[in-house]
Amino acid sequence: MVSSEQRRRQLAREKYERQMQRRAEAAAARRRRNTILGASLAVVVLAGGGTLFATGAFSSDDKDKSASAAASPQAAPTRKPVEGCAAPAPGSPNGKQFKAEPAMSIDQNASYTMALDTNCGKVTVALDAAKAPHTVNSFNFLAGEQYFDHTKCHRLTTDGIFVLQCGDPTASATVPGGTGNPGYKFADENLTGATYPAGTVAMANSGPGTNGSQFFLVYKDTQLPPNYTPFGKITGGLDVVQKIAAAGTLEGGSDGHPMADVTFNSVTVSKG
Repeated sequence: MVSSEQRRRQLAREKYERQMQRRAEAAAARRRRNTILGASLAVVVLAGGGTLFATGAFSSDDKDKSASAAASPQAAPTRKPVEGCAAPAPGSPNGKQFKAEPAMSIDQNASYTMALDTNCGKVTVALDAAKAPHTVNSFNFLAGEQYFDHTKCHRLTTDGIFVLQCGDPTASATVPGGTGNPGYKFADENLTGATYPAGTVAMANSGPGTNGSQFFLVYKDTQLPPNYTPFGKITGGLDVVQKIAAAGTLEGGSDGHPMADVTFNSVTVSKG
């Protein structure tokens, strides 16, 4: 027969175990919520130029996951056609590298528009030169160098964080990307009070002050820590990104390559 003291201890132990379980579940939920834009994903978790996942956010480098994927090779998943997506224009990323952030050449008081001409449709972005001048200046420079042309969007997340990540010229549609940057890094901007509702365009990074070329498009309201420079707002083509997201990932999970082989035929920035 169980004594009252033994029963008391049993109940205390069960209560403690429940508390530990709740804490573990809460910690896992926080990790899922904060695992946002890594600029790189390995075969199952793409590798790119920002360190989104490795740092608990959208990153441009995910060496640990890349190594894990390399150590556990799997059969390549089969890509399926996605309605509205055509074959990308012929060509390859030029892979240009630059020694330093470009000198400021934009007018911070002017309006700038970025046009992302993808093989799945066109997306237009109003850039915020006033609040993120260095970021907009960098995109204006890189677009003028055709740096983004023929690059692929290498990461899609569909649970908790809802983003399409692009901007790594070393990333392919089926294998991990590499360093994925233009050779220079620049400081964060516009982080105070930053939020990431649908339509936000923000920088992926691997920590403070590590912005390069990788960025993400938010297609559904997403909760993220204010660690990723928001520098633009989608003004046309949000439905294009949502269509890409609806097709899911190549690997079938909630974080991987887009099923659609999303490629920038060209990226341009215009003033006014």
